[in-house]
Amino acid sequence: MEDEAVFRALADPSRRHLLDLLFERDGRTLSELELELPMTRFGVMKHLHVLEDAALITTRKVGREKLHYLNPVPIQLISDRWISKYSAVRASTLADLKTVLEGERMETASKPRLVYQIIINAPQARVWEAITKPEFTTRYYYGSALKSDLAVGSPFTYHMP
Repeated sequence: MEDEAVFRALADPSRRHLLDLLFERDGRTLSELELELPMTRFGVMKHLHVLEDAALITTRKVGREKLHYLNPVPIQLISDRWISKYSAVRASTLADLKTVLEGERMETASKPRLVYQIIINAPQARVWEAITKPEFTTRYYYGSALKSDLAVGSPFTYHMP
């Protein structure tokens, strides 16, 4: 069911354009996004709602503004489900070749803060263990292991093999 919402959200070119805008510069307001699309404010709001329902964007309220952030996690999950099992290495290599040859480059966002969201259906203790135990951190943090006693004020370091 989650894949269906993501595919449905990605099917519309205006929503893909919104995702591209957030990729270029994360943390945009509705007003900023509205300026980039040839539609009414309410039309943009509807598209943002569909993207949020599919978890492709996440929002944070800062003062009176609601900031919108790209959340690539659902796309990665689809990639893991539909591409990785077939030929992820070849597809990734070809995508990289396309990027290099076409001269595309990732621009640094003016707001360096990234906001990703994923719902993990696991007990809180297991999630804490995953972000603090070296045997887990090596799986998701570029192969590095966390070293710390996690007491207040004590240092923590990531060790790479």
